[in-house]
Amino acid sequence: MKEKAKLLDKDTLNRSLMRVAHEILEKNKGTKDLSLVGIRNRGVYLAKRLADYIGQIEKVRIPVGILDITLYRDDLTLIAAQPVVHKTEIDFDITDKNIVLVDDVLYTGRTIRAALDALVDLGRPKSIQLAVLVDRGHRELPIRAEYVGKNIPTSQNETVEVHLVEVDGSDEVVIVEKE
Repeated sequence: MKEKAKLLDKDTLNRSLMRVAHEILEKNKGTKDLSLVGIRNRGVYLAKRLADYIGQIEKVRIPVGILDITLYRDDLTLIAAQPVVHKTEIDFDITDKNIVLVDDVLYTGRTIRAALDALVDLGRPKSIQLAVLVDRGHRELPIRAEYVGKNIPTSQNETVEVHLVEVDGSDEVVIVEKE
């Protein structure tokens, strides 16, 4: 695979997250009953960053949880014979809360469907909203994000890679062409 284009650098990525944090606060009229839940792996780091930005704006720390969707995936048998299951870490009650589910890239919608199933197994939120850094299109399910850092039209022979300093050593979003 070869890199085709850099779509976001560190500064534009962080500006996008700050804008999304403002949009979340505006739609939810503040932080009352608001919690973020990041989908492993990169969604977790994005959720923590959004919580930091919301904290800077509102001077309040909102809860952040970590959701592992491995066992809820519809392609589980295609991933590996023995898929690695990580721990879901949500140490707050999600019942009657406004939950913002956070992921890096929205593509077919299947990851989000799995996350919704996993989340409702933990309680009954007042609402579940979706925030993604990148929406690349090509939906297979009727799922839409309320908060999008950047819409990036892509072709099926391209992949969107989100690199975060916490995992990859740098912050950027690139399009990679499949060979």
